[in-house]
Amino acid sequence: MAVFNNIRKLTRKHLLNLSFFLLSIIMITAIWPHEENDNLLKFFGTLILVSSCYLVLYMFLSHFRAEVLLVVRKTLFIILIILAFIVLTRIVITFPDQMLLFLIPFAIIPIVIRTFYDARLALFILLITIMLAGFMVPDPFGFTFMSFISGMVAIFTLSNIYRRGKLFFSALMVFITYSALMIAVNLMHHGNFEQLNWFEFILFAGNGLLVLISYPVILLFEKKFLFLSDNTLLELADTNQPLLRKLTEEAPGSFQHSLQVANLAEEAARITGANLLLVRTGALYHDIGKIGKPNYYTENQTDGQNPHDDLNPEDSVKVIINHVKNGVILAKNYKLPIQIIDFIRTHHGTTIAYSFFKKYTDLHPWDTSKENDFTYPGPKPFSKETAVVMMADAVEASSRSLVKYTEETISELVDRIIYLQEQDGQFSEVPITFKEMSDIKSVFKKRLANIYHLRVAYPDRD
Repeated sequence: MAVFNNIRKLTRKHLLNLSFFLLSIIMITAIWPHEENDNLLKFFGTLILVSSCYLVLYMFLSHFRAEVLLVVRKTLFIILIILAFIVLTRIVITFPDQMLLFLIPFAIIPIVIRTFYDARLALFILLITIMLAGFMVPDPFGFTFMSFISGMVAIFTLSNIYRRGKLFFSALMVFITYSALMIAVNLMHHGNFEQLNWFEFILFAGNGLLVLISYPVILLFEKKFLFLSDNTLLELADTNQPLLRKLTEEAPGSFQHSLQVANLAEEAARITGANLLLVRTGALYHDIGKIGKPNYYTENQTDGQNPHDDLNPEDSVKVIINHVKNGVILAKNYKLPIQIIDFIRTHHGTTIAYSFFKKYTDLHPWDTSKENDFTYPGPKPFSKETAVVMMADAVEASSRSLVKYTEETISELVDRIIYLQEQDGQFSEVPITFKEMSDIKSVFKKRLANIYHLRVAYPDRD
């Protein structure tokens, strides 16, 4: 039944995506510039041209960014951006002065896409948009060339959208790029500066200024399409956030554990190409469910008393496992984004709370029917980011129980923990390679060795 429901959901998503693509093709074909003597064959040719661009876009997404097609709002977001700039181009070409086309800030496309996805997808969406727009304008090649180069410059110069100064620098570089290309084209055709139209440079300056509206556009898309930008992640990762302050005050040991997990996971994310800010923020919030009963977790027990000593294993494991469920409820009450809640849900996957299960089997050696009661509900990690946090959480927690800290004991611990997770199939839904797993283990070993390295014993001062 579950398989049937999943198939039905996928079919529904594919149908919705297909309807968005078809509707966009029809709209662009309908607003395409037409002359009075155009016949049906010209309309059919336009339809094929537009459809081919969207077909290539769909194939690109299905091969390289399949996760976009699995979320309808992500597909709609991309289509709306393309459609908006095509409509804007169609409006501008109705004006007598065709140079106004260079006032359209096509560089916004890669900036916005790059904020929520990667540079490769941003570049591809830009290329599809300016190719479609290029067929509408009087000088297709010059328009496409200059828009494409300026868009690439915007991608290369804007590595961190959360640094607002970077956006101003990117806008300046867009202006300089347009100006330099226009001068180069004029020199190539005329061999002098006398033919330059200085009004064009005013348009280029206006184009650069319009690039600055990328910031409010990003905020708008973030709210309406439930995306998560670097700005929001930075705000959430601030330890002065109410929920993190609550964790600090009520479960200080868990907070320190979360900080260490965030540091470990961030280093691992760096070498695997995962989203650093998302990993760090998710790691900081992954254990907030421990706020309700902090003294049931060893990292918060400072008086040597363990409440589990007075409970049977069945009751103990309910408290431990429920910190995942309680964390999700708490995160929703504080209106955390779903992307952060995913870290809370997946950081134990479907593993067994083994210490309590072992205690139960010692008391009831012939009873093997209770394993599910000692198993976390899941789901398993489904992205590199959630997988990295799961590994970092288990490794950091286990490292505290080591009696002796040496390179050998730390290495053996990291290998054993991640091996057991692999054998349990916890990473079966994660697109991660063997090399990346090896690199992650190496990073954990090095980081833990730095944390627990031996220090020089300084003599006491008289």
